[in-house]
Amino acid sequence: MVRVAATVPSSVLYCGSRVGTLAGRRRLWNWVAIASLILLHAIIGPLVKGQSPDARQDGGSPALPSISPHALAAEAAANELVALHHKGSYLRYRMETVNEKGDQVRDVIESKDGTVARLILKNGKPLTPEEDKGEQQRLNEMLASPATFAKHVRNGESEKGMADKLVPLMADAMINTYTPGQPQSGRNGGAPEIVLDYTPNPKFVPPSTQAQALTGLEGRVWIDAKTHYLVRMEGTIFRSVNFGWGMVAHIYPGGRLEMDQTNVGDNRWIFTAFSMQLSVRALMVKKLDIRSSAKASNYQKLDPMSYQDAIHLLLATPLPEH
Repeated sequence: MVRVAATVPSSVLYCGSRVGTLAGRRRLWNWVAIASLILLHAIIGPLVKGQSPDARQDGGSPALPSISPHALAAEAAANELVALHHKGSYLRYRMETVNEKGDQVRDVIESKDGTVARLILKNGKPLTPEEDKGEQQRLNEMLASPATFAKHVRNGESEKGMADKLVPLMADAMINTYTPGQPQSGRNGGAPEIVLDYTPNPKFVPPSTQAQALTGLEGRVWIDAKTHYLVRMEGTIFRSVNFGWGMVAHIYPGGRLEMDQTNVGDNRWIFTAFSMQLSVRALMVKKLDIRSSAKASNYQKLDPMSYQDAIHLLLATPLPEH
């Protein structure tokens, strides 16, 4: 969700994207990512019929709730929108992304005006003076031109708008069932989880082109038993998915998605890891093999600040040496 779609490097697919460019590829895979991250979501691994290799099952597994799996999925989806917009909550954290551009680490700050970030490491090494000068120039241009920052914010809001439309569809788009044995993920600090398996609902009629992505996804989700927030999502594209009758994009089966979330305090949930492996044919022209992952860490709570103050804070922070 996609929320990771608003957190992980993101943009929404549009038909005029140049397929050969980084922006075009990112917009293409994020179209699928937003749909799959939500339950839901994330953005994974093949559908697990038995227990995951790193999952555990013990006598402490929670009793199944009295509500139906559909109702639980709907509540978890609603909570994903809360996590997506995180009103009144602001964090600073590091985000590491690995994709065709290599391994990059950014210092990220959520301001009350929008998120800003500074590249601080590249392929495990400090930035060169030239690279750092370019980053400083980019951030200073945002300070000098509010219109430049406003464009950056509009892109993020567009992604959130897509998530706002897709998230409420998740419960109806999938048939959710309680997983036998309730194998725990081991990723929730020992807190109990409710585990659901999901497959596409054959009666679901996608109301939009983007929602077509939901028809080819199946997998498993782990939901915090107390708060009903998503802890982990795993899914696989088990059958081909066409966008615009295949003229816009064709998603090949076998794609894998994973996402983990955590509560950093005061019921503020945010992703800690996301990975995607997809094969896509875009605009009936070129097949793209997408391999991308992101990890977030070092969360710090912040008081509300303007984006200008956030940029000044980023620029005043010494770069790490490793």
